[in-house]
Amino acid sequence: MANLTASSLSSTCFYNPTKLNSLGNLNAKLPSSKPQYKPITSMVGAPTKVIPSIIVGADISLGKALKEMGTGQDLVLNTGEPIPIDFPGPILVCTRNDDLDAVLESTPQSRWSDLVFFQDGMLEPWFESKGLIDANQVLPYFDVSRPGEPPVDGITDVTPEGLTAAFGKWAADVASRLHAGGLTCKVLEKEPFQKQMMERLLWISAVMLTGALVPGTTVGDVASEAHLFELAYLIPDMITASQDETGIEFADTGTFDRFLAYSRAVGHIPAVVEDFKWRNGWFYSITEKALAQGKEDPMPLHTKFLKALNLI
Repeated sequence: MANLTASSLSSTCFYNPTKLNSLGNLNAKLPSSKPQYKPITSMVGAPTKVIPSIIVGADISLGKALKEMGTGQDLVLNTGEPIPIDFPGPILVCTRNDDLDAVLESTPQSRWSDLVFFQDGMLEPWFESKGLIDANQVLPYFDVSRPGEPPVDGITDVTPEGLTAAFGKWAADVASRLHAGGLTCKVLEKEPFQKQMMERLLWISAVMLTGALVPGTTVGDVASEAHLFELAYLIPDMITASQDETGIEFADTGTFDRFLAYSRAVGHIPAVVEDFKWRNGWFYSITEKALAQGKEDPMPLHTKFLKALNLI
């Protein structure tokens, strides 16, 4: 597979140097550098006690990290192990997305409202199919990929307050656990949470896809000048398509700045496309719908990159 870079893009219909005069122009088009999310609780108003929880994903790095943030009273389970009905508190789900059905099957229905999902990706269709209304969710803007080392918070010069966010009835308790582990976390109402969720989905889908085109690329590499043109053409189309599909608008301007800053903050992570159907696959489903209706592809560069990686 040939590597696709800014130079190779210049020979395609997707790249036109006159279209982009500066990255500043791009930022003006994207949904001031500081996000306008309105938290419903602050670190001062949130509970300070870390309550015992069930952690599903004993063999997952995230599960291990959340256990370390506790007080030694958590119940830690492997994926598929039955969830007890008589252990109160939140159920922190740290499994891969494709294991969510197994988690739900092993959880008594009376405890479904206690499930707290830490997964990346577009989960809303799955939530709706299972009748999980207003499910508890966490957007984990931190990295736990280095065994034996503390989590790396996604604090950047653009978002010094951090980006990790929680929603739902257990959100404040989850935030307390993350605070105990030295991480930031804000508690959001549903609408601002959904806006940030869409931004997180776009970041992980666009940045990982762009980096995967060049084997060995890290997330930090994607934030370098060598890849800015790809992102500059990829992101606006993905934003427009996702907003048209969901009706969820991005919170404000500054999206591109936050993408680059967060990519630098966790720059050591390899850029690979994972959980396809939950991330890039969701964006491609928008393309498939448009093509089936006789319309143009709303994200032609995204489709081109997927084909280059033999993902479609």
